[in-house]
Amino acid sequence: MFDKTAYDDLPDGVLVAGEDRRVIALNAAGERLLGTSADSALGRDFREVLPLTDDQGRDWWACTDPYGGLRSRTRQPERQLTLPTARELLVTAAYVRGPDRDVIRLVVVLRDTHARERIERSRANLVSTVAHELRSPLTSVKGFTATLLAKWERFTDEQKKVMLQTVNADADRVTRLITELLDVSRIDAGRLEMRKQVVDLPAALTKAIAGRVASGEPESRFVLRERGALPEMWVDPDKFQQVIGNLLENALRHGEGVVTVTLGPREPAADGSGTGAVVTVADEGEGIPEATAARVFTRFWRGDRRGGTGLGLYIVKGLVEAHGGTVSVGRAAGGGAEFRFELPAGTPAFLQD
Repeated sequence: MFDKTAYDDLPDGVLVAGEDRRVIALNAAGERLLGTSADSALGRDFREVLPLTDDQGRDWWACTDPYGGLRSRTRQPERQLTLPTARELLVTAAYVRGPDRDVIRLVVVLRDTHARERIERSRANLVSTVAHELRSPLTSVKGFTATLLAKWERFTDEQKKVMLQTVNADADRVTRLITELLDVSRIDAGRLEMRKQVVDLPAALTKAIAGRVASGEPESRFVLRERGALPEMWVDPDKFQQVIGNLLENALRHGEGVVTVTLGPREPAADGSGTGAVVTVADEGEGIPEATAARVFTRFWRGDRRGGTGLGLYIVKGLVEAHGGTVSVGRAAGGGAEFRFELPAGTPAFLQD
């Protein structure tokens, strides 16, 4: 017995036609996509209920002839087709054949194109961003190396040193971009490798701030506050440094004034479980509007100011969640943005399985 209700729980639209080419099932998603009801579709020829044309305006069912043609066919590959309403759908069909190889049931799966369009736009944005971010440092590297090769004898040692330092800094920019892209790929695929060990978080934060000072930021722009004793923290030291580095970079790029980093213990649950650490990074800028706060951890968010790839906070979220923690953004006491993330105390990697 054919169960017509079995398709109603599927997220994709499904239309099923019997051996007489008449519709015997149309699920709820199919009703939404076609703008019709199952009651009005049942018993009608499937070509009337689902009139599709290809990108050249040809009748798709006349071209494919599901109930005729080669008896070895079992399915149609996915194609983007159009309804008379101009709505575009991704369509796949499967042929259920009887012992004599005649089609006894045609199952057509319908998907909205919006999800694929969003993916394609995301890929286009990624390509555009990568091209833009690579062009500037590579142009600089090419320009300085070509100049040095052509006119080496004309420059003093000090001039050569400055140009080579610029080339080295631009090479670092390219390396960081490639690292970010690899991190995004691993986060999306769920393939982040965690190498947890006991980490002295105050020392790690001090190291991150010292790195920013060494790169040219004034020491007076940073304040580190510690509040309370921490439990033994098992985290991935490299990924923790990456999270802090990205948050400091974001505060310096988009915020203003003093950047305050605060570290303290996470309040445990009533039963004593859930111990960990809380880190906040706050600036004294204009802050992030409430309407924008929900988007800051998405890809390519850059705020009102240009610069950077817009992947830093997306990576922060992925790395924090890979530790089993959470991250959020709000308004700091001084009016700027405050990023807060919590990490559980954790356990050694070899005990997690």
